Amino acid sequence: MTGPHRLQASPETCTWGYFDASLPSVAEIPSGAEIVIETVSGGPDHLPLRDAGFHIPPELFDIHARSGRMLPGHILTGPVAVTGAKPGHVLQVEILDVTLRQDWGWNLIRPLAGTLPDDFQTGRTEILPIDIAANTSRMPWGLELPLNPFFGVMGVAPPPGWGRISTIQPRAHGGNIDNKELVAGTTLYLPVHVGGALFSCGDGHAAQGDGEVCVTAIETALEGRFRLTVRDDLAFGYPRAETHTHLITMGMHEDLDRCAEMALRDMIGWIVAETGLSREDAYMLCSLAGDLRITQTVNGNKGVHMMMAKALLAA
Repeated sequence: MTGPHRLQASPETCTWGYFDASLPSVAEIPSGAEIVIETVSGGPDHLPLRDAGFHIPPELFDIHARSGRMLPGHILTGPVAVTGAKPGHVLQVEILDVTLRQDWGWNLIRPLAGTLPDDFQTGRTEILPIDIAANTSRMPWGLELPLNPFFGVMGVAPPPGWGRISTIQPRAHGGNIDNKELVAGTTLYLPVHVGGALFSCGDGHAAQGDGEVCVTAIETALEGRFRLTVRDDLAFGYPRAETHTHLITMGMHEDLDRCAEMALRDMIGWIVAETGLSREDAYMLCSLAGDLRITQTVNGNKGVHMMMAKALLAA
């Protein structure tokens, strides 16, 4: 048997800062196939000193030198076309594995940004050592912080009418979701807007809290192994996800109240579809047992996700 397809990060396979439905795919796989995708993170200002002893993926320098940064945003690897995907389908993204590719990450505080934009007037970039074997990162004050890596950005091509959009704001195509629940073993569902779906990922996070309040997580290079499957039996209009134990719906908007409404409304619809409960009963269950959580508050479009235990929906 042959192994999964592999897509390495390079100027030829990466875009910097944007999603665009007109981008040609850099790889194509059949529905249900696995692919390993390598990613890198950060610009020239986010690197450790060359003599600091850290491993810097060599392709990152090549991308900095040869890839145009069209809009502020993230370096993404892709897009990957999935054979048979059409607008109206859903791309099922099974996150089979996520591994660290380097022994450091970076965290940025920037004036006029973040959840407290006026409170910190001096910018700061911290290079944070990562112990891959121990799965920890050492904080400047000595704390060994446990890591739980995931991709901040996973998305498909946006609707063609949107044109070229920044990777910073999460929207209906997914993108910069920054949901720390989407670790290895979980599944993300993305509505398809163009033929092939055109999946890309990046913005590797070694660790992040709900909120991502200072703008960044521990940003780092990751490798992900995904199984991409076209679902023509689903009709989700907005990203959803599930873990082994929970269903997850999402809302993304400038207003956190709207985010909460979106995530709640979508969860009510999902519960009704899964169980046959009335909307009133589903609404009550969400109030009694659903958890609304702030995904992030820093990406222009903020995020709220709702989690519902699957065990409560069993017949």
